[in-house]
Amino acid sequence: MMKLGNTLKALGLAALMAGTSVAAWADGHAMTIRATANSNENDEDYDGLVVFKNYVEAASNGAITVELFIGTQLCGNGAECLQGVGDGTIDVYVSTSGGVSGIFPFIQVLDLPYLMADDRIAEAALANGSGFTTTMQDMVKEASGDSIRLMTIGNTGGWRNFANTKRRVAEPGDMDGLKIRTVVADLPQELVKALGASPTPIPWPELFTSFQTGVVEGSKNGITDIMNMKFPDAGLKYVTLDGHAYMGALWFMNNEKFQSMDDGLKRVVVDGFYQLQQATFASPKRKSIQAYEDFVAAGGDLYVPTPEQKAAFKDAAAPVYDWFKSNVDGGGAAFDALTAAVAEAEAAVNAARDADLK
Repeated sequence: MMKLGNTLKALGLAALMAGTSVAAWADGHAMTIRATANSNENDEDYDGLVVFKNYVEAASNGAITVELFIGTQLCGNGAECLQGVGDGTIDVYVSTSGGVSGIFPFIQVLDLPYLMADDRIAEAALANGSGFTTTMQDMVKEASGDSIRLMTIGNTGGWRNFANTKRRVAEPGDMDGLKIRTVVADLPQELVKALGASPTPIPWPELFTSFQTGVVEGSKNGITDIMNMKFPDAGLKYVTLDGHAYMGALWFMNNEKFQSMDDGLKRVVVDGFYQLQQATFASPKRKSIQAYEDFVAAGGDLYVPTPEQKAAFKDAAAPVYDWFKSNVDGGGAAFDALTAAVAEAEAAVNAARDADLK
């Protein structure tokens, strides 16, 4: 069995190497990339990092070693971790938009509701080279004084949906009065208020107990996060699949570290982040299947809004767009870049769909 495993591994590495034109590095200049994610090994971030590590080490012919630090070994929150990326003690770090909004407030554009209809649109709009991603990369470098690069935008947990302990939410009026957990960031709090609920910032590790005690009655999370954290055991029984936001994962890298590489190694790293991105796009799709089955089996109530109800949610949330453009530094540029990229993605995806239907 061990020989078979080694053979399969060798075949996998050979396939990776066949897909790149990078020559072997034998000059003895080894490099280590220290990458961290404040999650666990059940998370999509970890899936992406494993793919990144495997690709980069193989494609660089061992010139680059990737060390993974999962959890809070190197840093405990977005501000602390980004500081580590900026000063070079951490090479790669992944965060949601809310986790880094204090430093890059314009990144919260990914939390604006109901702008992207489905996975195909989101993946096209967030692809490296899209007008949106390029704009975000330029804004991150400028805001960080060229110390931090945004390498790619993946996914962590699928789509954000509203979930609660009290009742089925089928339309915006059903949100009235619910105490909804948010991160400590302005935009998600403005969204919850626009829908008639009460935003309550709660640290993620305290959320299970907060459901139990009634400090909060709902949240806006993906189903894999809900089940990984065993929130149904704390009383979370209702999930509305409104898909109000795509759970983007922002992958940052120390710019000095990246610029210290020759062009060949830079290409390996850039291609490695592409592989990582594709892995994180795929991972939630698979994991969510079992997560939804487990939620329903435990007595959970899943509700899919009708097109009319989803339109009502979007209409109720519309004031958040103007708030974002007026109140968030860089918000106007970020909003324009995302909506333009989404329109371009919709045109391309719908053209492809039409061609497939012929």
